[in-house]
Amino acid sequence: MGRASQALKQVLDTYGISQNQLAGAMGIERGSVSRWYHEKRDPTAETVVEIVEALKRLNFQAAEKFVILYLGDVLTSKD
Repeated sequence: MGRASQALKQVLDTYGISQNQLAGAMGIERGSVSRWYHEKRDPTAETVVEIVEALKRLNFQAAEKFVILYLGDVLTSKD
């Protein structure tokens, strides 16, 4: 699927954040997180922002890593 799903899976695995924890922080059902995690559906752009906000509450470094993995180095690129 897409880059957001891949980034989310890597961040949750790396930082030991469960799908349940993320779902709870976002106020949604775990099934939605599971679909993103297993790359069955990509989150919308609006949902990506909600994921970052939830990750910030759970683990700020995880939120930062998600943004880097998802967006790459667009802010640091000199092009």
